[in-house]
Amino acid sequence: MEMLSHDERRAVERLDQAAMLARTEQWAAVNSGTRNTAGCAAMVGLLADAFAALPGEVALVEPERAEAVGADGRVDPIAHGRHLHVRVRPDAPVRMLLTGHMDTVYPADHPFQALAWREPGVLGGPGVADMKGGLSLMLEALLAVEAVAPTIGYDVVINSDEETGSFSSAALLAQAARGKVAALTYEPALPDGTLARARGGTGNFSIIVRGRAAHAGRNPQDGRNAIVAASAIAVALHGARSPRLAVNPARIDGGGPNNVVPDLAVLRVNFRPADRGEIDRAAALIEAAVAHARTEHDVTIEVHGGFNRPPKPIDAGAARLFDLVAQAGSALGQPIAWRDTGGVCDGNNIAACGVPVVDTMGARGGAIHSMEEFLIVESLTERAALSAVTILRIAAGAMA
Repeated sequence: MEMLSHDERRAVERLDQAAMLARTEQWAAVNSGTRNTAGCAAMVGLLADAFAALPGEVALVEPERAEAVGADGRVDPIAHGRHLHVRVRPDAPVRMLLTGHMDTVYPADHPFQALAWREPGVLGGPGVADMKGGLSLMLEALLAVEAVAPTIGYDVVINSDEETGSFSSAALLAQAARGKVAALTYEPALPDGTLARARGGTGNFSIIVRGRAAHAGRNPQDGRNAIVAASAIAVALHGARSPRLAVNPARIDGGGPNNVVPDLAVLRVNFRPADRGEIDRAAALIEAAVAHARTEHDVTIEVHGGFNRPPKPIDAGAARLFDLVAQAGSALGQPIAWRDTGGVCDGNNIAACGVPVVDTMGARGGAIHSMEEFLIVESLTERAALSAVTILRIAAGAMA
């Protein structure tokens, strides 16, 4: 069995579960749904104050421009909150990246707003597991590392738009990943502690189809039905799905009265590619389906969107980091299990930069993205210890 070093034991011993729980409760009481920019502003302020305890530069970073296609076919900018970026020892020889997100899936008018104890040791509430508990234990682990061995360089990025694809923070994540030997991201683990290993990718597209309106009875031949054309694209894409490429035409916006040939449709499609080759195949499928619909239905088409989360395979560097986390867990008496998943997160973005990442270093919890979300409180200390030992071993050159 792995043994803890003197510094590792000291770091683990100074972890403060009461402080982690208090921060989690304070932060989860703030609604920071992605589109609630006022709530995200309040949240980033609390985070900036808390992470100022680290010996680095704390910056609030303006979001990059992001757009959304409305049901009316208009392309409009989306407002996002500022992102938190902390830089500690940027000139250190060993540097790593830690990331998380402040936003949740619960908007300001969602009925799930309050914290409640489900049973002793199990706290329910919006974002307690995903991921305000994770942010709290990330900070606690860093404070413990700083107390015993303040040598490693690291960046912390906490974004405000992860739940909707990190479109306004992707550039910041890529910038912060440069030159890092490893990364840890604080998505929640499963209730039994199982961590995510390989991940597929994702891409979201809005395909705007513009036809020509006409009377459905008097002169339908003069119309060009945008709903029919969008449906043809949806059927073509869905028919090309495979075990390594999930395709989900999720919605068509458009249409109107039954006696009018519809001149506008917006098709929403989600793709889940298992590898980069499937991204190329999906792009070719979109191009072919759109070209055929343009010709067959005499419509104009615009394609918006892209593959914002590339697949995250397990290469040699990632395997080495996973082994390191497993060894740290063994030294702490925490058996570490892994499972591949079809879900996506900022770990996909980081891996695409060539940086090994373990992206479920957060608290144990479950029922995320629902009104039953919960946090297993004892996991705050357990998982902070796992992070602290992992970080200390990376600082000592374990990823060199």
